[in-house]
Amino acid sequence: MNELIDHPAPASVHAAASGAAAPSAASRGPLPRARPAVRRRIRPAGWQGWIVPAAVLLLWQTVSMLGWVSGTLLPAPSRIVQSLVRLSLSGELFRHLGASAFRAASGCLLGGATGLLLGLFTGLGKWAERTLDPSMQMLRTVPLMTLIPLFILWFGVGEFSKILLIALGSFFPVYFHTFLGVRAADRKLHEVTLVLQYSPWHKLTALVLPAALPNLLLGVRLAVSASWLILAIAEMMGASSGIGYMIQDARVFSNTDIVFVGLIVFMAAGKLSDVGVRALERRWLKWSTAYKG
Repeated sequence: MNELIDHPAPASVHAAASGAAAPSAASRGPLPRARPAVRRRIRPAGWQGWIVPAAVLLLWQTVSMLGWVSGTLLPAPSRIVQSLVRLSLSGELFRHLGASAFRAASGCLLGGATGLLLGLFTGLGKWAERTLDPSMQMLRTVPLMTLIPLFILWFGVGEFSKILLIALGSFFPVYFHTFLGVRAADRKLHEVTLVLQYSPWHKLTALVLPAALPNLLLGVRLAVSASWLILAIAEMMGASSGIGYMIQDARVFSNTDIVFVGLIVFMAAGKLSDVGVRALERRWLKWSTAYKG
């Protein structure tokens, strides 16, 4: 009884009590339908990444044309483009680029393959981790620049010492990321492979490598970048060809425009290599549910 007193009757009840008919659903008309909220995702345009470089080049060209900076210290972008075209037409640039690409690819493949095998070996076995990983951690902290005199003393200034130095710089990123990728696999999946009686090879190809692939590809990206960085140092320590040699020779004769041409080639080669590895990531990691922004 108290509930009836505390809560008043609806308007339809009062209307019926006063003798007035309650408005029907037809007379009220159709109720407005609520529109679902649609969130539009604004994707950045591809040209936005060129805004900052274009602004820097425009400012650089303006400063050079006004003569605020010496052309020997900082040549104008137009002069650098002229030198790039001249070296390309003469074939000298492609000769140096071919030698550098061979060294970078050979060293990266050698170091990456060694890092992959050793990373799998230490990642799959506790005994191997306790035996080998502490030594890898110590060697990782040694600066590669300090090894250049030893490499020259042991292997000379030929191609082998350069490729070996690049391989050493490419080894550690692949090794550590492979090790982390192997250990990232779910332990329950390993137990499932034991129940299903997988062979070691089947377990490696069906579980270990797919689980380690995201980290492994990240290590490959870092190894490719490291190979181009170390290549420049290796070619400057003693070579008769290569982009690093071209930069060193241009520095001796104060040809700053050619130095910038070499830097542009290094940046372009590194960017193309990184784009290639990222294309493999998009193709091989379609199953990944990681956040991509």
